[in-house]
Amino acid sequence: MSTINYDERIPNNVNLSSDKRLLRALEKWHPAYLDWWKEMGPEGWQGNDVYLRTAVSVEPGGWAHWGYVKMPEYRWGIFLDDPVPDRRISHGDHMGAPVWQEVPGEYRNILRRVIVTQADTEPASVEQQRRLGETAPSLYDMRSLFQVNVEEGRHLWAMVYLLHAHFGKDGRDEADELLARRAGNPDKPRILDAFNQPCADWLTFFCFTTFTDRDGKYQLGALAESAFDPLSRTCRFMLTEEAHHLSVGETGVERILRRGAQLEKQSSHGDARELGGIDVPTVQKWVNYWFPYCLDLFGSEISSNAAEFFASGLKGRWAEHKDYEDHRALGVSHSMTVVKNGQMEQQDVPLRNAMNEVLRQSYINDCARVVKRWNNALEEEGSRFRITLPSPRFFRRQGIYADAHFDREGQLISKEEWDQKIVGWLPSDADRAYVTGLMKPVYEPGKMANWIAAPRKGLAGQSLEFDYVRV
Repeated sequence: MSTINYDERIPNNVNLSSDKRLLRALEKWHPAYLDWWKEMGPEGWQGNDVYLRTAVSVEPGGWAHWGYVKMPEYRWGIFLDDPVPDRRISHGDHMGAPVWQEVPGEYRNILRRVIVTQADTEPASVEQQRRLGETAPSLYDMRSLFQVNVEEGRHLWAMVYLLHAHFGKDGRDEADELLARRAGNPDKPRILDAFNQPCADWLTFFCFTTFTDRDGKYQLGALAESAFDPLSRTCRFMLTEEAHHLSVGETGVERILRRGAQLEKQSSHGDARELGGIDVPTVQKWVNYWFPYCLDLFGSEISSNAAEFFASGLKGRWAEHKDYEDHRALGVSHSMTVVKNGQMEQQDVPLRNAMNEVLRQSYINDCARVVKRWNNALEEEGSRFRITLPSPRFFRRQGIYADAHFDREGQLISKEEWDQKIVGWLPSDADRAYVTGLMKPVYEPGKMANWIAAPRKGLAGQSLEFDYVRV
């Protein structure tokens, strides 16, 4: 077990104090990070005590310490999973060779790009969610939001360590740029489009943590297979914290659906909105919006970059050794639906070039399991509605489907038909205004906003009436 040294200015389990040059570089970056956090972190809550968990080791199931912390004083830092003895490269052209502890020169640029792209998502989500504390539906939910935020901040630290430790001046410059970009800024936006979308309400936040953080789960899982061992170890530990983010989203949406179903039954017209709830069709529109945005995060369905990442060993598939027998992916193909001359047809693509699509399909299967749980909740509540995932071709802005229009079932339609039906598929201005109008803060311990059901139990052995954030 690797414990974390909290006596150092930058808590870590990588023996940072032994590398004075690296330590000085990260200590120089530290004040800039804190300035970013105070400017772009949760607005209005920097001085409040929040009941947060903090990593004290990287041992599975035993790494979390709970207590009140002011967020600017949260002990971020650099935590890597323990090394696996005699670990070998799991896939690609170098399969079976010892993993790399330093960056091979021929892969330096593409590996840096992979790390920077992943790193950029971490501060972006904090920026997107910075004002949600103003409208928290409960102190329980506010605490969950802030836990997600501080852990995203720590994940940024993990990636910045890799940039500083292994990429010299280029890495230091990239680390500075991570604090310079801003989510949604028209002049200096975040790298990936989903991380520039506004997050102005809690239904959006719960969909974001359900779908976008689940993309993070699969991207981190693919990077955990990396031949570059420091990146693999970093991602393995990040996955431990990512599970909480997914739970916040899944249970948050479920609680909205349950409450909507309850109000639907109480309403004389069978309409949850009549009693100040969020109806299931409205939740469906948010799903229709965020699920495709997150599919875009995996990249194009046919990609030479994906082939290079796999061949080099920099990025694998989800559960590479558990789910697959062939770890070289040579001489085999993957069939996918493409649009050609205005028609859809099947095309066989070399498997390595289809690795983005393979990872995306693992993600889609996981999302389907989440939706099944939501529908079980709706059935328990006696609702006549059910949630469905749209086709992976629907509302795409990246990849091979971006230049065509599809209905929710994935059938090609004209632009005119798309323009006519979009208001029934995606959130309208009126939908957003309605949901935003419900966002009133509830700061009394144990109380919940009318539009969301209470969770089944509190956190870390505490009751729902516990003072999760001292207001």
